[in-house]
Amino acid sequence: MTNVSQNNVDGLPSAGAESSGLEKMPVVSVVIPAYNAAGSIKRALDSVFSQTYGSFEVIVVNDGSPDTEQLESAISAYSDRVRYLKQENRGPGGARNAGILAALGKYVAFLDSDDTWLPGHLSQQIAMLNADSSLDLVYADSVLMRDGKWITTAFASEPQHPPVTFEKLLTEECTIGTSSTVTLRRAVIDAGLFDERFRCCEDFDLWLRMAFRGARMEYHSAPHLLHNLWAGSLSSNGLTMKRARIEVYKKAVATLPVSSAQRALIHRLIARNEAECYSDLTKLFLRAREYPKALDAARRASTIKRGWRMWLAVSGLRTWPWAFRFCHIAYEWILKFTYRVRRRAIQTPATNSGVQFSRLSRPTLTKPDGQEQHPRRNQCLSA
Repeated sequence: MTNVSQNNVDGLPSAGAESSGLEKMPVVSVVIPAYNAAGSIKRALDSVFSQTYGSFEVIVVNDGSPDTEQLESAISAYSDRVRYLKQENRGPGGARNAGILAALGKYVAFLDSDDTWLPGHLSQQIAMLNADSSLDLVYADSVLMRDGKWITTAFASEPQHPPVTFEKLLTEECTIGTSSTVTLRRAVIDAGLFDERFRCCEDFDLWLRMAFRGARMEYHSAPHLLHNLWAGSLSSNGLTMKRARIEVYKKAVATLPVSSAQRALIHRLIARNEAECYSDLTKLFLRAREYPKALDAARRASTIKRGWRMWLAVSGLRTWPWAFRFCHIAYEWILKFTYRVRRRAIQTPATNSGVQFSRLSRPTLTKPDGQEQHPRRNQCLSA
């Protein structure tokens, strides 16, 4: 594992407990990975220091960020309250692992540098953990934001179906948002930490391993944070997400002593995601007027996922590809227009960190491709 430097940079404290300003051991260690985060880290840190719960430390992990100078300038105002780690780039899993291993708290709370917590997040999560000593991990709903505007909530688009189990995590009937998660540090370490081979979906992989080991998980149904959806990010790339999810499924079936029923379930999920990948490739090639490639992808999808839509796609691409492309683009435009109209109709003024838990309704929106809108699934994917 790559060594992590515990730096004093421009007055920033090292990662040692003696330089963190802590008079006693914190209950919670807040771990914030930072990569190209200079423009957002201040909002994230402000949301942490606005928590109504007070027994925590903050660990910012500079994951080989190209904006290191700006990042260190941004966090210098918090130098007496933040432990700062600096390392070569290892991805989000490697950055979180460094923070976990340096953590002093019994619990670890994760926060991505472009997300912000609502003030009651830690107090409610710790209260849930204290109320049931058998719990290993708790998470919560989140408000999904794009361009500063409220879209919907994570649980509105992905309803949770308790109890949280290995199987329900596999099928995404339960979906854990990483920035909402507070978990026992020891449970994460015992499960093997984040797999640094995954640059995305590393959290999904960890939750599966924890659940398979018997970790008990529960969630708050109220939103605890504002989660930003950025165009071009890994979490906004559906094809990348599906590909990485497949790799996590393959790892699970290869490395965990799953039952025959669980193995069959995982293979079905792999097949479903492969079909969806080919469907996405069909659309990408169609938009680019690469008709032979689009036809090949559509045929591959149809062998896995049979239905009238795939039949129509194959037939259209085989006979009138240019006309099929025109109809497809028109159909997507109508869906996007309808989506924008519906989003404006449900838009609320609650678009900043002043949002209160009880003020959020949960409308379900439909994405332009006909699927439900959802966040970075806490479970990102690598291409």
